[in-house]
Order: sequence, then C-alpha cells, then structure tokens
Amino acid sequence: MRIAFITAGAAGMYCGSCMRDNTLVTALRRLGHDALLIPAYMPIKVDEPDASQNRVFFGGINIYLEQRFWLFRHTPRFLDRLFNFRWLLKWVSRFAVRAKYSEQGDLTISMLQGANGKQAKEVAELVEYLRDEKPDVVLFTNALLSGAVPAVKQALGVPVFVTLQGDDIFLDELSGAERAHCTRLIRDNGRSVDAYISTSAYYADHMAGYLGVPRESIHVVQPGINLAGHGGPIEVRTDGPLTVGYFARICPEKGFHRVVEAFVAMRRTPGAPAAKLKASGWLGENNRPYYDEQVKRLEAAGLLADFEHVECPTHDDKVRFMRSIDVLCVPTTYREPKGLYVLEAWANGVPVVLPAHGSFPELVELSGGGLLVDPDSIPELADGLARVLTDHTFRYRTGLAGEAAVRERFTADVMARETVALIERIQRAQGAGHGARSPEPAGPAPH
Repeated sequence: MRIAFITAGAAGMYCGSCMRDNTLVTALRRLGHDALLIPAYMPIKVDEPDASQNRVFFGGINIYLEQRFWLFRHTPRFLDRLFNFRWLLKWVSRFAVRAKYSEQGDLTISMLQGANGKQAKEVAELVEYLRDEKPDVVLFTNALLSGAVPAVKQALGVPVFVTLQGDDIFLDELSGAERAHCTRLIRDNGRSVDAYISTSAYYADHMAGYLGVPRESIHVVQPGINLAGHGGPIEVRTDGPLTVGYFARICPEKGFHRVVEAFVAMRRTPGAPAAKLKASGWLGENNRPYYDEQVKRLEAAGLLADFEHVECPTHDDKVRFMRSIDVLCVPTTYREPKGLYVLEAWANGVPVVLPAHGSFPELVELSGGGLLVDPDSIPELADGLARVLTDHTFRYRTGLAGEAAVRERFTADVMARETVALIERIQRAQGAGHGARSPEPAGPAPH
C-alpha cells in the first residue's frame, strides 16, 4: 500500500508527534508498505534516522509572507521553492520557535481555510505533488493541517485520515473567538475526512467533544517506539543515592517546575531517601529563563549539588539517560495525549510516577508500570517518588511490568500493523457502502 503522511515540523525542536510519525513510517516500510513522510512548515527533527522527504510543503517562510503581503500570494513557484530550502528553514526555525501560539491565530485560521485562504497556492502545490505520487491513502498527522483535506479528497478520491495528537494544546492558546473559528473550520474540513486516528482512548473522547466530531469516527491506535538500542538487564540499585529522572521538553506545560517542587519536598521530609534529580530534553531559548528559575529554586533549597542537566541529542544518549535513572517523572500540567517518554522509560525497565490525567492512567493501567498521583498535589507527587525509591521490590516489579508491556503492545511494528488494519477496515467499509464511513466502533485495530 502506498501511504502519504503529511506531518508538521516543529520549528527546529524535538517534537513527540514528529518522532511518532517518523517511527510509524519507518515501521510501515519494514512491513513492506510504500510510505512517504512529507514535512510541512519546517523540516522535522528526530533522534532516529530521518525518514522524511527532502521537500517541505507549506514552508514556514512562505506561509508567513503570504499571510502578511498580497504580493507573495502570487509569486512564481521557483521563488517559493527558494524559501523552502531545508537549510534556510532550519536557520529560520531558531527564531520561529520563540513565536507564541497566541500570536498565530490569524495564520491558523487562514491555513484552515485551505483553498479559500491566503495560502491557497500552497494547497494547490501539495495537491499537484500528491496527484503525481498517486498514494492509495493520505494521512494528515494533525487537524491543524486539515485545510488542505477537501482539495486533496476532491483531486485524488482516496481515503483521507487525520491523526489527533495534541491539536488542543495549540488551540487552547488562542483567543476564545479564534479557537471557536478554528474548531468550526476543522469540523467543516472533517466532511472530507474518512476517519480520525487518536493516540489514546482518553484523547479520542476528549477531542470528540472539543472539536464536535462523532466519537465513532475516531479510532484509537496507541503509540509505539522502535526498540532498537533499548533494553538490557534490569538493575535495581539499592546502594547510594537513587535518581529521579525527568525526560521531556523543558517547559512549564511539561511540568518541570512540578518535579523540582516535588523533589525539594521529598528531600525535606524526615527520613526521606537520599536522591538526585536528573533532567534532559529539548531546552529552547524561549524557556531558558524558566529553566534558570527552577535551578535557583534547587539552589535555594541547598540541593543544587544533587541536580544534573544532561544534553541528549542522539538516540544513544537518550537510552543512556534512561538507563541511569531509577524512576521517571514528567508531571505535565496539560493532559498528555501520547507520552512517548513513558514508553522509552519502560523499554529500559524504569517505572514512572505520573499525574492521573490524560493518557497516563490508560498507559499505567494497561501496563502496571508505575504510580498515578493527584495532578494538583505536590505532596502526593513527592510521596509517590519516595515510595518508588524506597520500596525496591515495588520498583523492580513495576519496571519489569512496564518493559513487558512495551515489548508486547507498544512497539513501532504493532503501531504500524494496527494503522494498516484500520486503513483496510475503512477501505472495505467504503467498498461495501459506496463511500460511507466505517460503522464499526472506535478502538485499536486487531494485531
């Protein structure tokens, strides 16, 4: 099967959605499918071999110029492609990452208007490219790209899918009026969508209400990771200070400040275990003041010597980090739709302590790989970390359970097989119903 994935580059930073899409496309190719990963806005940034095409559509420079200036909506293709050179987009991304979501409402609305928006020629260029590539299926990997869906559906006549994996996080930063306009446009574009894919049952339920789309049209395919390089004997350290690990983008929404607060609270508790805090993940310049503030908090508590920030630019670095910690804690302030870092910790036998919201309860209940705590309670988070660090049997058992769950159901190949099974199910339903959507209930495809 020839499958075209259109994925959004994240302005030069490591992005969970890009990493999931890259892993999925690579796994589909291993299974013998002809999968294209087509970047939009910016080139993607991943810590595994980049599976994406060289060409970037809806290049960040072009869509900005088209939004601001009438002239650039009519420039010739050769000039547009000059602005789409990957090296130029990567250079610009250093500045684009500082742009606030709240300042991009007008651009988002125009993009969702597709062929009727200010980026209409970008839609036409994508349609022309896909027509030449002749995919059997087109999959947009977030709903914010859905402005192009009606034109693609009309031109190609093939099934079109949209993955939901964090769209609300962006939309929530817009004004109420802008958000309402965007969700209305997404629903309008959804008339040309054959099915939606969600990365968790929680997120499927949430986005059905958030976007106002039928829940039965959203199917769950849980994320998976490439296990290459992960794993090895599970070692339960009992001597010396143990380590609380944080691995995610270092920013307020991922809750880095919360793990710092919980670590300080735990260490101040009488009889608390000796422990260290180790953090890694992408740190952008826009979040540097926030990071420095948390470091000052550790210094004020007299715990700076027990904190370490580690750069992990490669996959091997990430695995080494996971193997060096005893528990992973990423206490997000938002409701996480995926949680790839959870799967990466489990792949190395590391249990987790997480807030009981978003996809986390689903993951922990399916695996038994850690503890869930009240999302709003720093004392409960501190107690959870202390329990995992002091109860060595519990830590070993939950780490082992997490590793078993990842290897059984959260691999890249399982994710790829479930994606293909879902696509084939929708194709069969359309063949039987002459284009009707699948009547089957939402849920993971069998594997």
